[in-house]
Amino acid sequence: MATITLTISALPAHVRTARLMAATVARRAGIPASTIDEIRLAVGEACSRAVAAHKLHCPTQPILLQLIDDGGPDPVSDPRSDTASRILRANGSATRRFEVVVSDRAPATEAPEPADHTEPLLDGLFLDGEDTPPGGISGFSPGLGLAVITGLADEVKIDPGEHGTIVRMSWPITPDPSSN
Repeated sequence: MATITLTISALPAHVRTARLMAATVARRAGIPASTIDEIRLAVGEACSRAVAAHKLHCPTQPILLQLIDDGGPDPVSDPRSDTASRILRANGSATRRFEVVVSDRAPATEAPEPADHTEPLLDGLFLDGEDTPPGGISGFSPGLGLAVITGLADEVKIDPGEHGTIVRMSWPITPDPSSN
């Protein structure tokens, strides 16, 4: 298992570097070409969210990006591998994964839970005119990026905390069917 750690400044220009690095490492890990664009977009969303949060709360602090290539020997067939490092799925098989972890140091702010749960599903997704978030796209809620990430990654875990947010995304390492 190889881990590449990249530290970027809270500048939008560095998001491109993070996307390119993630796509390169994913390709090297054996991720199918059809999934590379999803990884690039998910990493871009996670890093853009972190950059926006850092600009507001801690602009001098770096953002940490970890690219974890679990494409080494198959833990199921390799007797030397540590059993604890296997990820067991519902069907009982161990799956090798490519994982991206984006960690920021900006304090997470909890969105208030609406009292009325009968509101339409898309309420809160769009902002009214003047409420554009800093560095955001006019008319969209800042949580939209996290929604996009959950739609692109196979597995997502978001851990907000008072000392920052950790976004973990992963995809299975499977052979590319188009390469046969």
